[in-house]
Amino acid sequence: MPGAIWRVSTRWCEIAAPRNGVPGRARRPEAVTAHGRAGGPDFARESAGVQPVCGIDEAGRGPWAGPVVAAAVILDASAIPAGLDDSKKLTARQRERLFAELLASATVGVGQASVAEIETMNILQASHLAMRRAVADLGTAPRRALVDGRQVPPGLPCPAEAIVGGDARALSIAAASIVAKVTRDRIMVALSQQFPGYGWHSNMGYGTKSHIEGLENLGVTPHHRRLFRPIHNMLCKARSLSG
Repeated sequence: MPGAIWRVSTRWCEIAAPRNGVPGRARRPEAVTAHGRAGGPDFARESAGVQPVCGIDEAGRGPWAGPVVAAAVILDASAIPAGLDDSKKLTARQRERLFAELLASATVGVGQASVAEIETMNILQASHLAMRRAVADLGTAPRRALVDGRQVPPGLPCPAEAIVGGDARALSIAAASIVAKVTRDRIMVALSQQFPGYGWHSNMGYGTKSHIEGLENLGVTPHHRRLFRPIHNMLCKARSLSG
């Protein structure tokens, strides 16, 4: 439903079974202190200044299909999950474990912007909309926000700081990156069951070979971002051939 907020709760476990992590030897989670683990994000920015502070990040700006999802997370400094890091540095199995631990120990909000909203605005504005919805979904008003990226979304209810590469620098943003990623992955796995043949359960809507083959064989779905150039070009080509 356009504009709907996907609330984080135990219901997320019913959306789709967790995907298997990358095969290989499991790594023991590293303990996280107030300063974070060596070489990873830390809690320094969160600790400095007024409280509570939330980290904000999004997932799904680049895919050709599906919503863009954002998360806002207020960490409990006394209960930071071990191994917390930028979602891109973690396996699927590690993200799933941390996702569950964050729901149990932190204050979490999730928001999304639909494909229709992405096409009405643009992907940047839709990402900012999803971020505002995530903050509204927290249930607790933050007094500060740390946002991954170069821009602070307009309309946040508190002062905010944009941090380039924030998911690798601030633990609360790293937490938000995990929640947003896992949430969006589960949405795409569920959509792949409704629209098989595009490989969304594994490519998450990105422009992979399996996705391109699905488009060539099955055409465009309502969940495709029709103003994204690859999809737009495919639709233009189809119209020219039919005309």
